[in-house]
Amino acid sequence: MSTVAVVYWSGTGNTAAMAKAVEEGAANAGAEVSLFEVSEFSASDVSSYDAFAFGCPAMGAEELETDEFEPVWDECVSSFGTKPVGLFGSYDWGVGEWMDIWKDAAVDAGVNVVATVIANNDPDDDEVAACNELGETLAK
Repeated sequence: MSTVAVVYWSGTGNTAAMAKAVEEGAANAGAEVSLFEVSEFSASDVSSYDAFAFGCPAMGAEELETDEFEPVWDECVSSFGTKPVGLFGSYDWGVGEWMDIWKDAAVDAGVNVVATVIANNDPDDDEVAACNELGETLAK
């Protein structure tokens, strides 16, 4: 059985809803899943999991949340190795460019990004299904 950590920061609850959908998809695919708010996770936890989903909404000028989320993300990046990582989050303006920026930076840093999911504000049924699919992918 694979182990999956779903780690997120949410300001309005939209990214939290996406995290729960990722968790559900991974659990339904047979993984042992742990759901963490980002303040509960650190790089020392990475070795305990086979795969990861990290979620953060777009903030400011198309960027990650800088006070809580980004420091933990930055700390974990060098610890992932080849383990699969999915990225997800919500946005309220633009077209979700922050996800492209985040994914490109992660790939450039050597992260094995297997999928991304974005939602404009509250995730709709299709976006929840995409989060479930992300969880299933990480469970394999």
